[in-house]
Amino acid sequence: MYTALVSTLLFPLHERLKGHDSVAWRRHLEATQWWSPEQLAAHQIERLRSLLVDAGRHVPYWRALYERIGFQPQALAGLADLRALPLLTKADIRAHADAMKHPQARGLARFNTGGSSGEPLIFYIGKERVSHDVAAKWRATRWHGVDIGDREAVVWGSPIELGAQDRLRRWRDRLLRTRLLPAFAMSEERLDGFVADLRAQRPRMLFGYPSALSHIARHAERRGQRMDDLGVRVAFVTSERLYNDQREAIGRVFGCRVANGYGGRDAGFIAHECEHGGMHVTAEDIVVETVDDAGAPVPDGSPGEVVVTHLATHDFPFIRYRTGDVAVLDRHGRCACGRSLPMLREIQGRSTDFVVAADGTVMHGLALIYIVRDLPGVRSFKIVQESLQRTDVQLVVDAAFDRTRMDAIARDFRRRLGAEVQVDVRLVDAIAPERSGKFRYVVSKVSAPSRREPAEVV
Repeated sequence: MYTALVSTLLFPLHERLKGHDSVAWRRHLEATQWWSPEQLAAHQIERLRSLLVDAGRHVPYWRALYERIGFQPQALAGLADLRALPLLTKADIRAHADAMKHPQARGLARFNTGGSSGEPLIFYIGKERVSHDVAAKWRATRWHGVDIGDREAVVWGSPIELGAQDRLRRWRDRLLRTRLLPAFAMSEERLDGFVADLRAQRPRMLFGYPSALSHIARHAERRGQRMDDLGVRVAFVTSERLYNDQREAIGRVFGCRVANGYGGRDAGFIAHECEHGGMHVTAEDIVVETVDDAGAPVPDGSPGEVVVTHLATHDFPFIRYRTGDVAVLDRHGRCACGRSLPMLREIQGRSTDFVVAADGTVMHGLALIYIVRDLPGVRSFKIVQESLQRTDVQLVVDAAFDRTRMDAIARDFRRRLGAEVQVDVRLVDAIAPERSGKFRYVVSKVSAPSRREPAEVV
């Protein structure tokens, strides 16, 4: 009854007072997800044309760009016509942020990405975009039988959320039954505290980084502490690549379904995993393209960098924005849930999650992760490819680790990267997360060779 009170009365009132239309848009999304693919595509094109026309008429950056290349947004007949516009990069936004603001925008909020890609970014978001992001996440929550007002534990590390814990925010979280656990510090003592907090709260849903939730799960398991009796229904993970071993550990220890979510503070909520495992694109709000390193389109079913156009960003338009992530589109696949939303078949991670062998071969970081991940005594690790000639491997280990294996680890790395590559294996006391609180297993500072293949848009 309390959940129903929050989701139907208290939270809608909260959103109305903030000037958000998330409630109405969530209801819209819950209808459109069952539309036919043809209806959904027509709806997407109509909203895309509206965004492009508005940006060309009012936003200085886009007006000047249209004039320079002769782009006519009113003539947009299909999603393929969007390719006439150049890709938008982080460098473009940094150089032209003021010119990208809609002159009639009010109440823009300043945001920034954490810079885990090496390119931190400052940008602006209006109430329209916030409302649509809230609605997209809310819809996905309800796919799994939980709702706003159900007890939720959030394991997060963003300075934005952690810095907003003033009295009003704390009261709001209390009303919504949300508890925020900081993911920055994960000492043994802190992990014991997290386990105790979760047992006391008995959340119906978890939300956080997969690295943090899996770390808590494995810690509880080492302590011999059951967590599958708390009543957790689903663990929502986002903001990092979800590895199979993390999904298995979280699901096994907490006795719940694990649902992946993909997006970013800059790009919005791009896709969410439904109750049947389909990774559905929020196509009502977001147009997704996949391209190679040179910006050329790649075909459906092939990996490519994710490029997004967010249709609810009139105040600060994100049009053909390069995310730096690599994924595989599945536009025509159908999920057992029956929803017509297109899907992502695979989310491979950031472009910097790939490594390049000395001979130019590009491989996913998993090729190196497997070497150290399951070694006895390895508590955590980080792999940094500094150059084609040198890779740094940092290990946090306990007494079960066989230190005589360090040379063997280096040899295994060289088998994949090249016999002449210098591999430095180091034991460290701790591995610090990124400034955002995320944890990255693999970071490559080497640019991969371009892949040039034809593209698809959803």
